[in-house]
Amino acid sequence: MRINIAAVFLAFFIVLVGCKSSKGLTSGEKNLGLSSKEVIKANAKKSANFKTLQSKVKVVYTQENKSQSHTVTLRMLKDEVIWINSALNLIRAKITPNKVSFYNKLDNTYFDGDYSYLSDILGTELDFKKLQNLLLGNAIFDLDKATYDMSIHNDAYLFQPKNQLSLFELFYIINPSHFKMDSQQLSQATESRFLEIDYLNYQEVNKQSLPENMKIIALEGDQETIIEMAFKSVSLNEDLRYPFKIPSGFDEIILK
Repeated sequence: MRINIAAVFLAFFIVLVGCKSSKGLTSGEKNLGLSSKEVIKANAKKSANFKTLQSKVKVVYTQENKSQSHTVTLRMLKDEVIWINSALNLIRAKITPNKVSFYNKLDNTYFDGDYSYLSDILGTELDFKKLQNLLLGNAIFDLDKATYDMSIHNDAYLFQPKNQLSLFELFYIINPSHFKMDSQQLSQATESRFLEIDYLNYQEVNKQSLPENMKIIALEGDQETIIEMAFKSVSLNEDLRYPFKIPSGFDEIILK
C-alpha cells in the first residue's frame, strides 16, 4: 500500500467527532425554500462551541483492496492543538497552527515541520484552520452569500463559488433538515485528483451538533483511497494534557 501506518494515522485529522453518551441529531422536515443567506445563517448556528474534546476513534483505511484498522485517541484544544495517540503509544502526533509533528515507534521515524506533509498525503493545501473545520463539519473555506451561488441538488442545498478557485473546484452540500454539512468535495481535474468528505450522520453532544461517522474518498489517477471513521467515548470541556516529545535515536522524515 502506498501510504504506511503513519499516513493512516495522520489521515485522521480530516475527520469529525461523535459521542457514546449522546443522541442522534434530530432532523426536521426538509426545508428547501430558504434563501442562500438563510441557509448560511442556519448552518453557522450549528457550529460546535467547546473548549476541549476527547474521543476514541476507529479508523479503517482501504487502498488497492487492502485494509488497515486502527483505534486512536483524539484530544483537541479548539483553535490551538490537535493531538492523537495510538494504542501502546506506538504513534503520537501533535498539530498546532504553526507545526505538524509526529513520531512512529514501528519504524523509529519522526516528522517535525510544516503542513506540506499532510498536504501531500491528502492532495490539497491544508492549514490548522482547514483541518479544524473538517473535524467539526464546517466548511473548509468561509461560506458567505457574497462569494457563493446556491442551487438545489438531490433534495439538498448545493453551494459552489461564483468564481471557482484557480487550483481546484469546490462544492458544499448542506442538509435541508438539520443544516449541517452532508458533503464537501474538491476536484482538481488537471491533476486527476478528487477528494470527497461525506458526513454520514451526526449526534448531539452536550447540546453541540457533531458528526458521528464519516467517509473520505480520495482519487488520484486510477488509485482510490477510502477512509472510514467511527467515534466513541467523547467528552467535552475537561482538563486535558497534550504531551509530545520525540524519542532519541529516531530518524527524521525529510520531504523531497
